[in-house]
Amino acid sequence: MLSIALHADNEKKNLLDNFCIAYKNILSKHHLLATESTANHVKAATGLEVSSLLAGRLGGNRQLESAIANEEVDLLISFERVDLDHIQDKADQSALIRLCDLYNIPVATNLSTAECLILGLARGDLDWRNEIRHV
Repeated sequence: MLSIALHADNEKKNLLDNFCIAYKNILSKHHLLATESTANHVKAATGLEVSSLLAGRLGGNRQLESAIANEEVDLLISFERVDLDHIQDKADQSALIRLCDLYNIPVATNLSTAECLILGLARGDLDWRNEIRHV
């Protein structure tokens, strides 16, 4: 069983809900965690068990970063609002992605990549994550 972190801006929570509905049978075999609002959204939409961190702005994003740095996350799916007309500070997302890069954790920031990773997960392509925890 791998640990999958779910992260979504408010504008992308419905997309994440729909993704989790579509891949519920795969996700149900793994440990899911998310910040409070995202966890509540996914739970309500899918009935999946999702471990809830604090609300993102109240420290949940830091908890997620800590889980990544402590190698307690095997896969990150992060759907963020993309608005080219209003470039926003994406420090939280950038930190998550940098940590995933640093700790060699697969990350998806869009639906296409998320689908590739989740289907690879189902095939066993990410089983190597279990091995590195035992080294």
